[in-house]
Amino acid sequence: MPIHNKLVRDRIPEVIEKTGKKFSTRIMDKKEYIVELRKKAFEELEEYMNTENDSDAVEELADLLEIIHALADYHKVSFVDIEAVRKNKAEKRGGFKERIFLIEVEDE
Repeated sequence: MPIHNKLVRDRIPEVIEKTGKKFSTRIMDKKEYIVELRKKAFEELEEYMNTENDSDAVEELADLLEIIHALADYHKVSFVDIEAVRKNKAEKRGGFKERIFLIEVEDE
């Protein structure tokens, strides 16, 4: 039986169960959960980085967004609050739409 030892989406056990396969799971404590959420964020980002078309990229972006929602919940903040912080930062510092690549800044 392959060993996965990773955080999975809530309905994955249900999906596996429908295949008739045997599996084991456990519920993590909060300390382990945040560690695994952070690992999952890197995993999903790496999967996004390896996409080769828009369709796959959108799938991986959706996975990243799901992780962001879970992280927000863990930190007891709503996604609306995170979006407000994002908008505030965008107003003050801009976004990334202009594709500006900073080369150097004079050191005084």
